[in-house]
Amino acid sequence: MQRKFITNLALLLFLNLLVKPFWILGIDREVQVVTGAEEFGLYYALFNFSFLLNALLDIGITNFNNKNIAQNSHLLTKHFSNIVGLKFFLALVYAVITFAAAFILGYRGAELNMLIVLSFNQFLISFVLYLRSNISGLHLFKTDSLLSVLDRLIMIAISIALLWGNIIEGQYKIEWFIYTQTAGYGITALIAFFVVLKKAGTFKLTWNRKFFISILKQSWPFALLILLMMIYTKSDTIIMERMLPDGAEQTGIFAQAYRLLDAANMIGFLFAGLLLPLFARMIKLKERINELVKLAISLILAVAVISAFSSFFYRYEIMGLLYKGHIEESAQVFGVLMFSFIAISVVHIFGTLLTSNGNLKLLNRLAAFSVGLNILLNLLLIPEYKSLGAAIAGLSTNAVAAIMHILLASLVFKFNVNYKLMAKILVFSIGVGAIAFGTTLLPFEWVYNFIIMIFCSCFWAFGARLLSIKSMYHIVKYG
Repeated sequence: MQRKFITNLALLLFLNLLVKPFWILGIDREVQVVTGAEEFGLYYALFNFSFLLNALLDIGITNFNNKNIAQNSHLLTKHFSNIVGLKFFLALVYAVITFAAAFILGYRGAELNMLIVLSFNQFLISFVLYLRSNISGLHLFKTDSLLSVLDRLIMIAISIALLWGNIIEGQYKIEWFIYTQTAGYGITALIAFFVVLKKAGTFKLTWNRKFFISILKQSWPFALLILLMMIYTKSDTIIMERMLPDGAEQTGIFAQAYRLLDAANMIGFLFAGLLLPLFARMIKLKERINELVKLAISLILAVAVISAFSSFFYRYEIMGLLYKGHIEESAQVFGVLMFSFIAISVVHIFGTLLTSNGNLKLLNRLAAFSVGLNILLNLLLIPEYKSLGAAIAGLSTNAVAAIMHILLASLVFKFNVNYKLMAKILVFSIGVGAIAFGTTLLPFEWVYNFIIMIFCSCFWAFGARLLSIKSMYHIVKYG
């Protein structure tokens, strides 16, 4: 399993690092620059609002299905047609509740029109993720890797034509950005559907009330967990946009800083998506998971710690490179936000492990506590510190959640405290911080200093023995 994890993770990371950074830093950033902080801030708040109730589109079906198909692949043919029918029904429920909530919160006119398309996009995203859960559950990781970047490739091609192809007249509109996403997700959903259909062998859209109730009973804890995590990771922008007089502008500033954290979190999601079916099958077969957990946490923390320290020490330069306005404010937010990546990475690994083991009740209690803590901190900090307050609230919540995930996993799986690994992580982190600070004193352009910092930190990961070339080679060659 370690060999399968390493080889497929390498492909997954290669494809996603090839495509998604260009989407986030090239296309997404350019759209914000062209449309301005206020217009993009409104879009970002509405996007997060549509995303907030995304769990209603899925009710935990994707995670449940991924785990279920990984352990019982013969159920694909039986479940495929029924679950697709259930997904369409849930889309209707999601739409009714989302637009009712939007109306209560005061969204009207153009805002509601934008929300309609964004909500449809959320359905397409959810549908693609469900289809991919079947593919990864069957351990067809190469196919899943290709599908994971297909939507962005389509959107990049369309966006290049609209932004730089001189095929449109006048100012670029944020609505075009939304329609571009619709095209990318829609085409990907169609292709993924036919891939799953080939494996299932048959498809007939059905309405099976008993089956729906049976699936919902099994999947609702997954849904509750996803909903709670959405609230505590996405509610900050909605609170900020509604609470502050300059809410749209502050949300735009926060979005500038959050964009790179969003890009970094992609790595965590890739780890989690790959680990869930692996953990699920290993737990069913009663195989030891300790070494895979150790490998996963070492790899992801190496990336997260380097990302956090490099972002903090070069925060002003990075924001100045990416944007033209609000550099000072967004740099302060960015410096704080990127340390959340360390905590979020820990949650991805241990949360996925606990999910694979079916410990949803424990995870939901933890997520509910995190929601309460995050909302309280946002309400206390946003009025005084605005977007920076939201960043501090997010970092605090994620840090507490990470510690509690480690403790829960240790109790459930009876892990012994690995003092050796903890010492390696601590020594590595201190070293990366020292390297980052030291490179800021070098007499070169900041870009060269930044590159030196990244390379030295990567070498230090092996020097501190957090990672081992010999061990990885042995895993890839012998499994």
